[in-house]
Amino acid sequence: MSAEIICVGTEILLGDITNTNAQYLARELADLGIPHYYQTTVGDNCDRIHQAIQVACNRSTILIFTGGLGPTPDDLTHDAIASFFETPLTERPEIVRDISEKFAQRGRTMTPNNLKQAQLPAGADILPNPRGTAPGIVWQPRENLLILTFPGVPSEMKPMWKETAVPALKQQGWGKHIIYSRTLKFWGIGESALAAKVAPFFDLTNPTVAPYASYGLVKLRVSAKAESEATAIALIEPIARQLQEIAGEDYFGCDEETLASIVGTLLRESGETLSVAESCTGGALGAMLTDIPGSSDYFLGGIISYSNDVKISALGVRPESLQQYGAVSETVAREMALGVKACLNSDWGLSITGVAGPGGGSDEKPVGLVYIALAAPDKTVEVFEFRFGTEKERAAIRSLSTGHALDRLRRRLLA
Repeated sequence: MSAEIICVGTEILLGDITNTNAQYLARELADLGIPHYYQTTVGDNCDRIHQAIQVACNRSTILIFTGGLGPTPDDLTHDAIASFFETPLTERPEIVRDISEKFAQRGRTMTPNNLKQAQLPAGADILPNPRGTAPGIVWQPRENLLILTFPGVPSEMKPMWKETAVPALKQQGWGKHIIYSRTLKFWGIGESALAAKVAPFFDLTNPTVAPYASYGLVKLRVSAKAESEATAIALIEPIARQLQEIAGEDYFGCDEETLASIVGTLLRESGETLSVAESCTGGALGAMLTDIPGSSDYFLGGIISYSNDVKISALGVRPESLQQYGAVSETVAREMALGVKACLNSDWGLSITGVAGPGGGSDEKPVGLVYIALAAPDKTVEVFEFRFGTEKERAAIRSLSTGHALDRLRRRLLA
């Protein structure tokens, strides 16, 4: 038993809209404990929808369609499903009444093309749409195959799924188990290095362990299938503890926790405060810190010293340091951290200066060169040099800079 999500819509293929339906349904299937191995996106073309159905029938037992249920000629999902299974479309009087009533409630007149939405494959059960005019279907066209269809509009699809599809699936015996996951998060170690350390865990079957990575953040997703959440958690916990022990300080949190939230917790526990000075990140570090509710308990503020004049006037960076070493240097990063610490009277001062690109680099100071400085309560300063690479985009360099800055503070607070 497994499910496949088939999203119909040329606008998805063209990149005009983001396919959030597939993400939502994937999570919902996991909550029901229904395995889900494939997702397909196909344009508004009957022959290509047929091809997608043919492939899906050979590998999945539940096919979930979104999109293509509207009244226009390019809305072909029900037409394509019916013709694939050589089943006629029949007009459902109850749907015609429902559409007419909804138009009347809105003070509008139903146009003839809306009757297309009342044409469903013969023998299919109606999946009511409480928010819109396009109903879906629940249909078993052959043994061991279940088809569900939904409109592509997320605000219509989601309540249909919750209110009608989930009960229907459970009534047919699907969803007896749940899939529960915990996501462990790591910083300061690459995906390949972490994978090498925990390689034997990838052979587990229940729970399973899978790695993910992006912009410096590495994740291990530990998932268990069980009859209840409590049983799944009991399967996950010993594995999660072992993974954390192997990773050591490279592990920082799980699930919704972030580097900023962990740093905030550590600062609150120690009763210490933080201020930041940013150049190339343009306030991104401060934004991450203030995204955490209650961060005013420990975060005093920041100074975006993008120009050298602001570095001098607001942070007290010496003009001769800028002239001799340049804004992107260990010396200036050090003076920025001490300057913001003194200016805002915080216990800790954290600074970032670098070349985020795409221009502004040189052979001596290429794009991706970043200095991060951490001024401690005793006024000692650590400076860290990173070379993130000239090929990375500006957003990636800024993201890596803020992440490493928070991670260096996290490790120091744990020491």
